[in-house]
Amino acid sequence: MEFVLRSLESFGSSLRKSVIGMGRYTLLLREVFYWMVRPPYRVRLVFRQLHFVGNKSFNIILLSSVFTGAVLGLQLGKIFGLFQAEGIMGAATGKSLALELAPVMCGFIVTGRAGAAMAAEIATMRVNEQIDAMEAMGVDPISYLIVPRVLAATLMMPVLSGIFLTLGVLGCYVVGQTLFKVDSQVFLSQLQQLVWVSDIRKGLFKATVFGFILSSVACYRGYYARGGAKGVGEATTQAVVTSLLAILIIDFFITYFQMK
Repeated sequence: MEFVLRSLESFGSSLRKSVIGMGRYTLLLREVFYWMVRPPYRVRLVFRQLHFVGNKSFNIILLSSVFTGAVLGLQLGKIFGLFQAEGIMGAATGKSLALELAPVMCGFIVTGRAGAAMAAEIATMRVNEQIDAMEAMGVDPISYLIVPRVLAATLMMPVLSGIFLTLGVLGCYVVGQTLFKVDSQVFLSQLQQLVWVSDIRKGLFKATVFGFILSSVACYRGYYARGGAKGVGEATTQAVVTSLLAILIIDFFITYFQMK
């Protein structure tokens, strides 16, 4: 009986924390949307974050996209080779990259690199009372710290996803040419026929949503960090884990509604 009571108490405590967290996150989003349309417009800060999220993520996007496409080419080429249909390996790779892998992989990569840095930076400012000092000077921390990061990640994610898609198809093309001797004209014609503009548009929409989610979650975790250096580490870990889970869950629902 005591075990049951403790389990119920633990469940109730976790549920209470989750409800409070969702409430705080919703209120933070309200403030973010409010400051997005109200001056001052911090254009310089937005461009600084665009550079941080986009340019500094390019190298890892480059490597991961090329090898992701190459691995897909290896697997699909071997499977399609059983049916003498290696020519459609590029179309299958492009379809999977456009609809799922490009936005999801970019979301994971940007979360691990930029999202974690956002959470750690804002959390450090919170525990060192720099955010409190900003408020005392009349500077709204959400307008100054969070809005530029959310805008930059939301705008840059579809760009990175498009780069990921292009380079991934290129990696598959190289594998098809060197290992499976796929004719270039067949590869490109099948790619054009089976990968539609709507597929690319759906993937870019997903990437935009993922950019907003990962940046807002990272900023939220950092903004409400407590407990010194330990709190910074916990906020960063929670930001990454929560963002990755949110991307996977939201990806399912977006895919479900896009298939209707």
